[in-house]
Amino acid sequence: MKSNQQSMTSRVSYAFGAFGNDMFFATLSTYFIMFVTTHLFNSGNAAQNDKMISSITLIIFLLRFVELAIDPFIGNAIDNTSTRWGKFKPWVVVGGTVGSVALIILFTNMGGLNKSNPLLYLIIFGIIYIIMDIFYSFKDIGFWSMIPALTFDSREREKTATFARIGSTIGGNLVGVVVMPIVLFFSLNQNDGTGDTRGWFWFAVIIAVIAWLSAVAVGVGTKEVDSDLRKNKEKTTFKNVIHILTHNDQLMWIALSYGFYTTGVTLVNSLELYYFTFILGNSSAFSIFASLNIVTGLLSVSLFPKLADKLNRRNLFFWCILTMIIGLVLFIFAGQSLTMVLIAAELFAIPQPLVFLVVLMTISDSVEYGQLKLGHRDESLTLSVRPLLDKLAGAISNGVVGLTAVVAGMTTGATASSVTGSGQSIFKTIMFGLPIVIILIGTYVFYRKVTLTERKHAEIVDQLEKTWGKKFVDTTTTTTTPELKTGEYTYNAPIAGELINLSSVNDHAFASGSLGQGFAIRPSDGRVYAPFDATVRVAFSTKHAIGLVSDTGLVTLIHIGIGTVAMQGTGFVTYFERGQHVKKGDLLIEFWDKSIKDAGFDDTVIVTITNSNVLSEFNIVKPIGSKVDKDDIVLTLINK
Repeated sequence: MKSNQQSMTSRVSYAFGAFGNDMFFATLSTYFIMFVTTHLFNSGNAAQNDKMISSITLIIFLLRFVELAIDPFIGNAIDNTSTRWGKFKPWVVVGGTVGSVALIILFTNMGGLNKSNPLLYLIIFGIIYIIMDIFYSFKDIGFWSMIPALTFDSREREKTATFARIGSTIGGNLVGVVVMPIVLFFSLNQNDGTGDTRGWFWFAVIIAVIAWLSAVAVGVGTKEVDSDLRKNKEKTTFKNVIHILTHNDQLMWIALSYGFYTTGVTLVNSLELYYFTFILGNSSAFSIFASLNIVTGLLSVSLFPKLADKLNRRNLFFWCILTMIIGLVLFIFAGQSLTMVLIAAELFAIPQPLVFLVVLMTISDSVEYGQLKLGHRDESLTLSVRPLLDKLAGAISNGVVGLTAVVAGMTTGATASSVTGSGQSIFKTIMFGLPIVIILIGTYVFYRKVTLTERKHAEIVDQLEKTWGKKFVDTTTTTTTPELKTGEYTYNAPIAGELINLSSVNDHAFASGSLGQGFAIRPSDGRVYAPFDATVRVAFSTKHAIGLVSDTGLVTLIHIGIGTVAMQGTGFVTYFERGQHVKKGDLLIEFWDKSIKDAGFDDTVIVTITNSNVLSEFNIVKPIGSKVDKDDIVLTLINK
């Protein structure tokens, strides 16, 4: 009972944390640029105003790219943190405190510097913005990185993430509901329903306070699980950060897919208030849309576990994208009809929480995928990728939105009636046409490259639980040797690297030829490919080797490293099952060379023909010491 109580307290605290976190992010990514373009610069000199707006958007754009390089190292710093309060909570609280203070300052004119000394204003703005962004990164990365630390079970992660997404859905959309009422309530001048700088300042204060309180709630109410699987033998150095990220291929593919997706979605979301204000001429109706988003968002999030279970995450992703594209197409033709606009906008909005959860769960599961493949667990480093992409999308969106507002004539003093037909056309192209293309590109990447499913993750966790930190000995498997058909055969290099004599390898059994004639390769790549069309004859549980029998009866053993059986699969990922038929050039095994060397083992890839005794001729056609690739023919074989 106590455990269930603690679990519920943790979920509720985490959900409130997500509530405040998304309130903050929505304010920063969507409404701050609205404040900049329509209120901050109102000198009466249109050219000067446009110049300052362009400068601000450029600064944000460039600083976010600086963050693109910084965020992985922030994630690594969090991974290397160890305190009595846990790994993540200190960063969430500190980041939430500093970020909230900075947000309030950004929603001011800094004592009139925006008019009296524009250059000094831009300098101070850049300093405060990067400070805010860095500390927000510590908070955001630390917060979302907690999911794989709270539980190892993929379904339990879905429940925790669902609670969090409920909180973030309410928080992110509630901002849209209250933004204009709060702004107008505190404004001294209504300005045709757009308010003034005083109103926007108090709006920022309220959001900042709520965001800070939610960060404190996470610090007080959550608890990390204590497990051997979360313990590393050594810390990941800054030097290895990029290497680790790029060698977790599933993380990289889901990141690329999500990068395109979130850029397109953020662009649409950032322009919606402009649409209601300058196309419909009814900014107050935006609160209706935001209120609907809360209801529909909560409904979609609550259905996520059932939908993910029934459809699986992969299929759910595609159904969501289809619904969003339909929504955007309807949006294009909605015109001045508020009803059609709301229907189209909701079709676009409803799937967004579901896609977010699919991506978040896939990235969370890639923590264990990377742990198995690379021999090292990096929670925050891995989870830093998603916030990084969201911020990059926000930067791109802010830049595009700022320029679009200037080109379309939607800046300070503009109204729906003052926007020309040409301005509307430019605006709609950017709001609808460009995002559709970008989102479809991301969907194609997901379809072709993201293969980490719930089932695959469960297998990985099971393997880790059996092997992490343990020592094993090799086992032998006996199989009958098939009859080799007569004829001439070629054997492609299964891996790229330097070709060496089998007799020179540091293993007597292989070097003596007692296990068959062959060759060896010092690898320059961590990918092993099928050298010919074959059936998988032996699939080692330790994943360090594979036995193949060609369609013609040629039997081969490809053995990665010497002594690597003791790693019991750590650092190796396989893409086959015993009995599976593979084609020449198919990827069979991936391994991380560094994990082999760090374990103190030789990484030489050894290749033997176990029934070479029946061959009439065995010829190595590539010079010893030469570089070979997977498409290069290494052997010619004849059986008369």
